[in-house]
Amino acid sequence: MTKQEQLRFLIAELQKEMPEYAEEETPKDEAGAFELFRALANLRMPGAHKLPEEFYAAEAEVLRAITREKGVTDGESLATVKSDSRLAIWQGDITTLKVDAIVNAANSQMLGCFVPHHFCIDNEIHTMAGVELREKCFAIMQAQGAEEPAGRAKITPGYNLPAKYVLHTVGPIVNGPLTKSHRHLLASCYRACLSLAAEYECRTVALCCISTGVFLFPNQPAAEIAVETVRQYYEKTGSQMKVIFNVFKDEDFLIYHRLLS
Repeated sequence: MTKQEQLRFLIAELQKEMPEYAEEETPKDEAGAFELFRALANLRMPGAHKLPEEFYAAEAEVLRAITREKGVTDGESLATVKSDSRLAIWQGDITTLKVDAIVNAANSQMLGCFVPHHFCIDNEIHTMAGVELREKCFAIMQAQGAEEPAGRAKITPGYNLPAKYVLHTVGPIVNGPLTKSHRHLLASCYRACLSLAAEYECRTVALCCISTGVFLFPNQPAAEIAVETVRQYYEKTGSQMKVIFNVFKDEDFLIYHRLLS
C-alpha cells in the first residue's frame, strides 16, 4: 500500500471504534490525512479492545517513514559541552532523537494528551510512538490503581520512536509563587528518570524541560535544577551515562548554554 492508502486504512479502523467521527472524510493529500489520523489517535480511549495486527503494522510503517523524512539525530554522535564530556545540549524534536531513552513530561493520568493536535510534548511523543504507547500506559495505570504522583517515573518501550524507551514523569504544577516543594518535586523527577534509565542500562538519555510548558514552572530555575540534579547524580554514582538536555525554545537553549559553558 502507498502511505495514503495506509492512512486511509488506519483512519477507517479508528472510525469503526469511534462512530461519532465516521462522517469525517479523509483528505486526499498525505499531510491532511495524517492530521486526521493523528486527531483520531489523540482522541482514542484505551482499553476498549485491541486493534487488528494489520493496524499496528501499517501504523508502524507510516510513523517510522514520517520520522525518517523529518531526519533522525543520533544522540551518541552529538557533541558534548566542554565542561563535561557526558553532557550535551540539543535543540529539536525529541521524537526524532535516537537514544536509549527520552523523557516525556506526562500528566497524572499518564495516558498522553487527548486534545487533538495539541502542541505539548506528551501529545507529540504519543502521536509518533503510536497507539500502543497509550495502551501500555493504560495497563500500567490500571495495575497501579491510582493517578501518578509528581516526582516519580515510569518506563515503557518507545514503540515507533527512534528511542528504545520512554521515561514518563509528572512534574509539579506551579500556580502562584515558586516554592521549595516545587523545586524538590522537579529535582525528584530528574532523579527518578536517571535512576530508571540506569536500571535499564541506558547509555544515552534525553531530558526534556519538565514542567516548563503548561505546568508553568519558570524556565531559568527549572534548568538550574535539571543541571544541578544531573551533576549530583554523576557525583553520587560515577555514572558515564550521556545526558542530553533537549530543548525546543531558543530561550531554553540559551539558558542551558549559559549554565553549561
